[in-house]
Amino acid sequence: MPDADADAEQVTKPTKLIRIASMVRSMLDEVRRAPLDDAGRSRLREIHEKSVEELETVLSPELHKELEEVVLPFTSDAPTESELRLAQAQLVGWLEGLFHGIQATLFTQQAMAQGQLEEMRQRRALQAVPGDGGAPGTGEPPSGYL
Repeated sequence: MPDADADAEQVTKPTKLIRIASMVRSMLDEVRRAPLDDAGRSRLREIHEKSVEELETVLSPELHKELEEVVLPFTSDAPTESELRLAQAQLVGWLEGLFHGIQATLFTQQAMAQGQLEEMRQRRALQAVPGDGGAPGTGEPPSGYL
């Protein structure tokens, strides 16, 4: 049975999502590594905000709303390094949670498909029950020989 939440929470362009997530992760690493001046912090804020805008274009309305609720806007044009680190870490964490959710959904779908396949195999095996005169388990018609 399909999961209504999984259907509502969709990503329309997974490759774009992965590219943005990789960029956000790299930006977080960069913020952790090197001190930033005012211009660098201002530019990083712009990139962060643009990343969030781009993410919103590939998310279903439900995920878009969730992202808006989680990611808070900056209060200044040049946020502090700690504000930038926190915002980037928060976004990376949300994206990782999204990826885990996608993986869990795929795993569940795969398990359901395997279960359905096994059920079909069992039905087919029951239809070819020995004792009908044919070769056991093959579904072959009975031969004319004794």
